[in-house]
Amino acid sequence: MNTSMNDLAWLADSTVHDLIQRFPLPIALLDDAGGALVLNDRFGRNYAPETLASAPLQDLMRNPVPGWHTVRVPNLGQGEVEIKAQVLSVQGTPMLILDDATDPGLLRELDQLHGQITELERISSTDRLTGAWNRHHLDRVVAAELDRSIRSRQPVSLVLFDIDHFKLVNDTYGHQTGDSVLCELVKVIGGAIRSVDTLFRWGGEEFVVLASSTGYRAGTTLAEKLRGKVAQHGFAGVGRVTISLGVAEHIATESAEIWFGRVDQALYRAKNGGRNRTCVDEHGSSDIWAGESGPSVIRLVWQEAYECGEPAIDREHRELFELANALLDASFKSESAPEVFGAALQKLLAHIVQHFAHEEALLARHGYEQLEPHRRAHAGLLARAGELKAAVEAGKTTLGDLVDFLATTVVAQHLFKADKEYFPLFKK
Repeated sequence: MNTSMNDLAWLADSTVHDLIQRFPLPIALLDDAGGALVLNDRFGRNYAPETLASAPLQDLMRNPVPGWHTVRVPNLGQGEVEIKAQVLSVQGTPMLILDDATDPGLLRELDQLHGQITELERISSTDRLTGAWNRHHLDRVVAAELDRSIRSRQPVSLVLFDIDHFKLVNDTYGHQTGDSVLCELVKVIGGAIRSVDTLFRWGGEEFVVLASSTGYRAGTTLAEKLRGKVAQHGFAGVGRVTISLGVAEHIATESAEIWFGRVDQALYRAKNGGRNRTCVDEHGSSDIWAGESGPSVIRLVWQEAYECGEPAIDREHRELFELANALLDASFKSESAPEVFGAALQKLLAHIVQHFAHEEALLARHGYEQLEPHRRAHAGLLARAGELKAAVEAGKTTLGDLVDFLATTVVAQHLFKADKEYFPLFKK
């Protein structure tokens, strides 16, 4: 997103504008190419706009390492001078500050200025009524979040929701009470989401949660959690209210606009389907990435598509992947550090036994029709693991055969094939 004068609305605050213009150090607000958008009075008196094109400042602006840096730049009437410079980010706009004075009081004033601008940035990014982040802030952070998601191949999802029959709340109890409901809703949702999730006010009675490292399956679980929390909460002066929710995971090849359109359609289906429910768009990068990678012999990579929707099983499956990877790592050092390998092997085997028993109990509780064949598959895997372990100890097979069986056959292939048969049991 390119910086333009439209992005400098925070400068409309007369206090901040005057502080910048009258500040006794040269300040320049820059566009993305390093050109000047705003120069304060001190900058204009001491430096020509062309100063910004000098190589040292251009290097600093391209790589804005925090703190002061000594640079040599051309000065009006004095030729080239050595000064200190730093670049700050204010509302996403680069701010170049030159320290061509030695008065320590100026540096204290600079710290105060930065603090005031930081506070203004927070205020301008926050919805005044509810205290949630506002839509303008959402527009700024989405691009960075999508870039992170694609680079790290970690999913990201939106949960869009609004209050059912909110107009009736306003008409019955008044707009002041309606505003109180919105503020109370933000507190309920804020207490239910994770620290890595971010809540924004989308507009009116609509809100959106940006859920990092979350595919549409986990996003649906989160949405249902939020729906339940709201439904159980008593709102002051109103009583019970409900929300409808839509969920959509980003697809790496689509724009943010298309992504938001899909989650909006999911919310529309929830509203049109009777309200107080969650609808999900079952598409996302996690399924695509899972299909591209598949199981790895060297390292197992957990993907969102491997989740069945039952939190306890999904947690244990993720731990299986972690323990299998720890065993794979230890296997390369089995000769130099046999005690490390032995501990990793025992930890994985113990977890497999515990997980199989726990999984069977949960499947029995949910009436899984194929439970007996699943139990027999578990028993067969455990028996084969025991045989291979004994064979390794007797010198009849290699550690590689045992590691490959545990990591690939037991953990990866069993999950991809046998376990996926019961996934529909836990779908909403």
